[in-house]
Amino acid sequence: MNIPRRYWRNLDWPLILAVLCLIAVGMVVIYSASYSQLVAAGLSPFYYVGRQALAFGLGTLLAVVVILFDYRAWKRWSKLAYLGTVLLLVGVLVFGNRIFGSQRWMRFGPLSLQPSELAKVALVLALAKLFEKEENAQTLRGVLQAALLTVIPMGLILIQPDLGTAVIFVGLFFTMWYVGNAPLKSLLLTALILILAAVLVIVASLQGWVSIIKPYQLTRILVFLDPYADRDGAGWNVIQSIIAIGSGGFFGKGILGGTQSSLHFLPANHTDFVFSVIAEEFGFLGALFVLGLFVVLIWRGLHIAAVAKDTYGTLLAAGATSIFFFHLIINVGMALGMMPVTGLPLPFITAGGSTMIISLIAVGIILNVGLRRSKIMF
Repeated sequence: MNIPRRYWRNLDWPLILAVLCLIAVGMVVIYSASYSQLVAAGLSPFYYVGRQALAFGLGTLLAVVVILFDYRAWKRWSKLAYLGTVLLLVGVLVFGNRIFGSQRWMRFGPLSLQPSELAKVALVLALAKLFEKEENAQTLRGVLQAALLTVIPMGLILIQPDLGTAVIFVGLFFTMWYVGNAPLKSLLLTALILILAAVLVIVASLQGWVSIIKPYQLTRILVFLDPYADRDGAGWNVIQSIIAIGSGGFFGKGILGGTQSSLHFLPANHTDFVFSVIAEEFGFLGALFVLGLFVVLIWRGLHIAAVAKDTYGTLLAAGATSIFFFHLIINVGMALGMMPVTGLPLPFITAGGSTMIISLIAVGIILNVGLRRSKIMF
């Protein structure tokens, strides 16, 4: 647990500053997006901001704890963390709270936990330990073990149902397998098989042969191709999001000035479509600034992975960084109408305690690997 003083010189300040800036932007955007809704309900306009601040405080504390312990000591706990998370995912299906048709949260007194968020970190720990041995990334047995580790939590999350989070697990699997030195042909062939399987599942669900994908999920998958085909129904969210982004122009309408958001045309404006609020109120420049902060975060994370002391550290840093990459691509793509609406949050900005806490833990993992690197880093 004791960290030599020389290690602290390796602390990656650009990454930390990028995260702090994202959190600050998120607080402002959450306040602005939820202001009219909260005031109309007779609640404090800082209600969601206060909850987000509490999650930030708890997440920071946990990130510091993560940093203090040498990441190589986590190997002995990775199996326990994975099994514990799987049990939580089973528990949420039995005892969880159902909100908007999905059963994703468990309550512990005043606290609410979304186990699927925790499962992302647990999977990174499990796959890092498995792929640390290069032969596991190059043999059928090793890859099947990794696939099983991925499919179990992913399947439990699909039952909730939460298609967006389940997609993240596919991305984590391929990222960790690739970094573990997977044969390129095997990687591409597996990706092709999965794409074909996904198409078959969609077609089979449309025909009513199977019910793996829920009807509303099918609608979301199909409507992004032409949201105006159902402009007052499933396409409404995407249309309003695109209008909000376009109406922001170059400089934006200013805080509390977003009409699509404040007049409640844009749904889930402090959660799923928070990027649309950023573009509307801060314009193209504001959206570009936020995207730039994420680029810095991902760049520094991958750089730390590249100069890690060992393969295990490389896998941990790359896996934790990929969580942010896939969330960014899917959430922003969803807001722009380029991807189906999946309800996936934008880390550090979307209102949500579990997302904030787990995102900070993931940052702690990346910083931990960076602190204990043995290579020169610029």
